Amino acid sequence: MNMTNRNVPKATMQRYPVYLKALRKLSNSGVERIMSKELSEFVNIESTTIRRDFSFLGNLGKQGYGYDVNKLIEIFSQELGLEFDEKIILVGAGNMGRALMKYNKWNHVVGEITCAFDVSQDRLGVRFGIPVYHLDDLEKMIPKGCRIAILTASTSIQETVDRLVACGIMGIVDFTHEHIQVPKGVAIKNIDVVSSIQELVLETNSLNKK
Repeated sequence: MNMTNRNVPKATMQRYPVYLKALRKLSNSGVERIMSKELSEFVNIESTTIRRDFSFLGNLGKQGYGYDVNKLIEIFSQELGLEFDEKIILVGAGNMGRALMKYNKWNHVVGEITCAFDVSQDRLGVRFGIPVYHLDDLEKMIPKGCRIAILTASTSIQETVDRLVACGIMGIVDFTHEHIQVPKGVAIKNIDVVSSIQELVLETNSLNKK
């Protein structure tokens, strides 16, 4: 991100992609201008929080006028480094991988899965419009400029990660639940559905006690 020198709170940075996703949806629906109160209802975040979050990026709106939606999209895209054509690859075309390929709709926020890799011959070919190559061909077939990989493989995880990093991958969305080591400068986002459900159960139990 380009905001490291602005002392932007972590919680604020985590909300910026939420705003960008909402703004692109609004733009696609023909909305050109929006007030913080209206955006608040759309993203379920307090308008005071929205205005404070936006203030770290400068004076983005006008009192009584609101915010220019397309201008906000441009600013957030620049700050977050998110482009419409981000090339995402998928490693592992099993059940989870196929579900992601079938979905492959990211609301015009980060791009799309452009290709996938697997070690099983029966999973190769074109699936849901996405070419699936053998993992042996990773170095040869990975798209130029690709920085993001989704990892749903079940074997040789660390070896695969090492190869991805060597190919220039800088961010990995990890569904494997394996312990992965990456060099400095490579980010990993672990997706653990079981832990999320456990957290929700605890939170629900806590709410019931109130």
